[in-house]
Amino acid sequence: MYDPTHLRTFLAVAQTLSFTQAARRLGLRQSTVSQHVRRLEDAAGRRLFLRDTHSVELTEDGEAMLGFARRILEAHEQASAFFAGTRVRGRLRFGASEDFVLTRLPEILEGFRLGHPEVDLELTVELSGTLHERLAAGRLDLVLAKRRGDDSRGELVWRDDLVWIGAERLRLDAGRPVPLIVYPPPGITRDRALRALERQGREWRIVCTSGSLNGLIAAARAGLGVMAHSRRLIPPGLVPLPGGAGLPELGKVDFVLVHGRRPAAAEEAANALAAAVLAGGERLRGRGA
Repeated sequence: MYDPTHLRTFLAVAQTLSFTQAARRLGLRQSTVSQHVRRLEDAAGRRLFLRDTHSVELTEDGEAMLGFARRILEAHEQASAFFAGTRVRGRLRFGASEDFVLTRLPEILEGFRLGHPEVDLELTVELSGTLHERLAAGRLDLVLAKRRGDDSRGELVWRDDLVWIGAERLRLDAGRPVPLIVYPPPGITRDRALRALERQGREWRIVCTSGSLNGLIAAARAGLGVMAHSRRLIPPGLVPLPGGAGLPELGKVDFVLVHGRRPAAAEEAANALAAAVLAGGERLRGRGA
């Protein structure tokens, strides 16, 4: 019912929010991209994009199609590989920040291992900033992590709000420095929190530093202070601060997949895992939790 070629084109437009950029990425004419999207909309019987001369946006049906398209393409690739008699092999060094490892990523990795038993998967769990450094140094093949606001690299998995969270009973004293619970450098949320407070002219003090998310959560649950965190990944026992408690806005954060300069042997495995992560994007966002 849904042509895989049309679905791939749809995903390219959804990721870039530009028919021109999608055409460039896919090596197609813009008229061909428009035709693929129109045919997919005809097949679905729904409008997937709102577009004018200045902008392109996903409709609600387009957002729904995003998840379906990724899962359909993943199943299509697995079926093609199975019946073609090809099996994905090789060693794959995959890095993920702890936020994901403690949420829905285990389900995705389990499915990947079942579908690709001959891939030697090596998982590294670290801070997003550290993962990007290791990827650049050639020590990882694929990374799932947050990216800095000035960084355009990576394929967007989803975008979320960063918010201040803490124990429900926590109350901040406006006349005292903000007690912060943070990752060590080069933590991306740490950097975002400190910059936001400095722009506001608000004094702060670090009450807990830990490279482990579990350590940060324990400190926050004990009421030691506040931490910056993704709204959709807030751990149990912690809540967003009411009205932001007078703290500055932290903006949005992108969660992306970034491919490294990997050896040819890891190419297929990295592409297969990337497809699995993108297909599970809705679960990573917390839907159906």
